[in-house]
Amino acid sequence: MSVLSRRSKVSGWLWVPSLYFAEGIPYVVAMIVSVVMYKNLGVSNAAIAFWTSLLYLPWVIKPFWSPFVDILSTKRSWILVMQLILAVVFFLIAISIPLPIYFYLTLFLLWIVAFSSATHDIAADGFYMLGLDKHEQAFFVGIRSTFYRIAMITGQGLIVMLAGLIQSYTGLAPVDFEVRAVPPSAVADTSHVIIKGEIKREGEPGIVVSADRGYIRISGGSEACSDTLNVYVCLSSPPRDKKEIVVNFGFDEGNKDIYLVSQARFEFDKSNWNVPRKAQITVNPRLKEEAGAVFKATAGNVPFSWTVSFLVLAVMFLLFALYHRFMLPYPSEERKGNIKEIFSSYADVFITFFKKERIWAAMAFLLFYRFAESQLVKIASPFLLDAREVGGLGLTTTEVGFVYGTVGIIALTVGGILGGIVASAHGLKKWIWWMAIAINVPDGVYLFLSYYLPDNFLVVNACVAVEQFGYGFGFTGYMLYMIYIAQGKYKTAHFAITTGFMALGMMLPGMISGKIEELLGYQYFFIYVLLCTAVSFLVVALVKIDPEFGKKVEKGT
Repeated sequence: MSVLSRRSKVSGWLWVPSLYFAEGIPYVVAMIVSVVMYKNLGVSNAAIAFWTSLLYLPWVIKPFWSPFVDILSTKRSWILVMQLILAVVFFLIAISIPLPIYFYLTLFLLWIVAFSSATHDIAADGFYMLGLDKHEQAFFVGIRSTFYRIAMITGQGLIVMLAGLIQSYTGLAPVDFEVRAVPPSAVADTSHVIIKGEIKREGEPGIVVSADRGYIRISGGSEACSDTLNVYVCLSSPPRDKKEIVVNFGFDEGNKDIYLVSQARFEFDKSNWNVPRKAQITVNPRLKEEAGAVFKATAGNVPFSWTVSFLVLAVMFLLFALYHRFMLPYPSEERKGNIKEIFSSYADVFITFFKKERIWAAMAFLLFYRFAESQLVKIASPFLLDAREVGGLGLTTTEVGFVYGTVGIIALTVGGILGGIVASAHGLKKWIWWMAIAINVPDGVYLFLSYYLPDNFLVVNACVAVEQFGYGFGFTGYMLYMIYIAQGKYKTAHFAITTGFMALGMMLPGMISGKIEELLGYQYFFIYVLLCTAVSFLVVALVKIDPEFGKKVEKGT
């Protein structure tokens, strides 16, 4: 037996899991991890939502260049080249983050990540069908889905948690500032309070927090708050190696009726390190009894944390490319496409798709079924990360990584599995309305979180789990409808077209979501999102689905 024939029969266990793990990582980095990174780096919600939504564009136009993946080279070669490109681009992102123009550089590089990822998707999905026979394709479909989900956990969870942990242990030592809310009659101490953070390294500055007092008078229930406490933050010495140090001052623990008037994020450099920056703390008029709260000033090394995280991604994809260089089989059918054959059917693929019965209803469904969710997904992470003073939950980066990358992904997977089971048992038509309810109604948990701002981490996890379970269950209906509408002569190409509509339906609403949130604030934005769910129900009412589609076909029938 020749080397080539032996290599053509490599077990799917040796390459399918790793290939689909590699397929999921760049997608989650471009769509989700980038949102958390930019929020950490102080970019506005409007800019984050707009520019990261544009990263969907390569997936929108993917159907138009997918035939050329066949023309120019083998799918095996495309996989290896894209993984090497991703390794290089992740490295370039890592070294770009500390630069003054990091935002523009990293956005450009993330667009290359998105384009490379979409191309990798085309090649990997095609290679899957070439490298396995029909029985093996059916057997490994669950395996590929599982490892794609594991990639989501790794990117959305572990990579984000890694950045958060590095932020916790780098930069300047945090400083706690305790505030007591007391009745006017109890005020006696008028001493000046100065707290200096410890110096981690010789010559490195520390955080300095000062105030005229450490208390604030409560108003005794009157509508107008009787007191505001001015707190000042600066550094003990100029930055040594960095051009800029960002200090965040915000609520840490205690009574939430004691809060900052506005978010306090201060940037210090060698020119202003000793200029005190003011944060104002006030108290809710409804507070009648003595209470306390702790505020924390932190200055973790955010750029360094994300530099390390992207270096890890770069090494990961270099290893993927090396591993797949030796482990991917050489399918006997793998060859470059015939340019005449491809161009002869290229136009027919699109013509036959847009001639499908009630295609206008199908397009409306593909574009608007996820109208509410497409906007929520861009604001959810910033909401969890933002300080309580501006309506967020004030979670750490590590906590957000845990919420979405572990609890959220598990709930999402369980919801998806359950959706597949019920659709297989009774068909998509019977369950599509329940799936539409599932993907939309649980969005209300964010409205709950924005109004009550719970400081119990278990409550936050439970709410996100409910929303992600509903999304997993409801998204099953969307995926099955994509398969349903793609049926016909060019089902593979038509499915690729539906994925383009899916990406467009996520991109356009996502681009405006950040600006809408900044205009409305978190509470009213989540009300707006719930109102947007009506659009999903409208498009569900427009589509017609064969009652038998999705049902498991019994043998012998």
